Amino acid sequence: MRPVRLPAWTATLTWKSACFIVVMCCSLAAVLGALVHVEVTRQTVATAREKALAKLLEVSRAYEAGEPLPRGSWLDPVGLPPELRTLAVSGRRGTLVADHRGRPTMWAAGPADGRALATTVDYGQSARTISGLDNAIIGSSLLAIGGTLLVGAFAVTRVTRRLHLTAAVARRITQGDLDARVDDPRTRTPSRHQDEVATVAAALDTMAGSLQSKLESERRFTADVAHELRTPLTGLQAASELLPEGRPTELVRERVRTMRQLTEDLLEISRLDSGSEVVESDLHQLGRLVRRVVRASGTDSEVVVVRDAHVETDRRRLERVLGNLVANAHKHGRPPVVLTVDGPVVTVRDHGDGFPEYLTAHGPQRFRSGGKGHGLGLTIAVGQAGVIGARLEFRVAEGGGGLAVLTLPHDVPAQAP
Repeated sequence: MRPVRLPAWTATLTWKSACFIVVMCCSLAAVLGALVHVEVTRQTVATAREKALAKLLEVSRAYEAGEPLPRGSWLDPVGLPPELRTLAVSGRRGTLVADHRGRPTMWAAGPADGRALATTVDYGQSARTISGLDNAIIGSSLLAIGGTLLVGAFAVTRVTRRLHLTAAVARRITQGDLDARVDDPRTRTPSRHQDEVATVAAALDTMAGSLQSKLESERRFTADVAHELRTPLTGLQAASELLPEGRPTELVRERVRTMRQLTEDLLEISRLDSGSEVVESDLHQLGRLVRRVVRASGTDSEVVVVRDAHVETDRRRLERVLGNLVANAHKHGRPPVVLTVDGPVVTVRDHGDGFPEYLTAHGPQRFRSGGKGHGLGLTIAVGQAGVIGARLEFRVAEGGGGLAVLTLPHDVPAQAP
């Protein structure tokens, strides 16, 4: 049997608090109402019983004296409840509330020469008093529950609103906005007592500040190291050009080129981390731009245009993303490498072993690569895609191979020539 799935709003703290308040108020009102009802009913019945027994005593005296019985008193009346008649015939006195001629009546009966002598006292006023009391208890309980629910909902909503704000700031920090802060007013004054929500908000702000300082320090260190390496590497490259031709010289030049490329990649990542990149957007035909990237790469890649589109984007950054994806496909995959344009979506597929599991699950990681390289090419591609507002995903293609999917924003329909 399939379990019943409750709506999402039933999991909120406001809903749970409201249910808790309602249950507690209803339980308290029910207990107090029952206690008041039982006590008032007991006192009302006791008062009516005393009146009925006092009247029965007067009726017994009149019966013994041979005088006419007072009004509302009879000997073996027809409407006398059977259990009370049995009690009187057995020689005992008793009272019982029962209907008599459609009205609530307090009966009192006692023995009279082997028969039942009975009298009645009107119980209608007492029954109306108890009924009115019950209605008053129900009405006041509903008012109390409604008032408590409103006050409780107001108080809980204030708390949940602060929790939602804290959660929203945490999500912004997760997405890379390290300047986001909760800045709860209760945390500004150290001498002011803080509740649990303010404590969580202060801890989150402290964590974000510490994380921001650490990442900024690492970014500055990376940028400084890469910048300092550029000058000696430039000199080293110039010196390598003066070496005599041969296999050792080729190895030196190759290593120098690798070091220069690594240095440039580190500087680019440092700029991406700083968030200071400026986007220069313009309208471009996506199919033509993809073909230009393939030609510039000098690789044997196939371009398939299913549905061309015009996109408003930064051409230089988009070419950087696509160039890195094509280079990665040829370096770590196997041909054929196919680039497909379908509207604002560009896919790059190779027919190799596919992307590593960690990459499809968590994205590219710096200095971690499934083969040769430093893992910075795909990291830069993801960073540049984020700058232009695109989404880059890595998947395993059907039939094997790696599949990189780049989804661009601002799809503008291509106009007919």
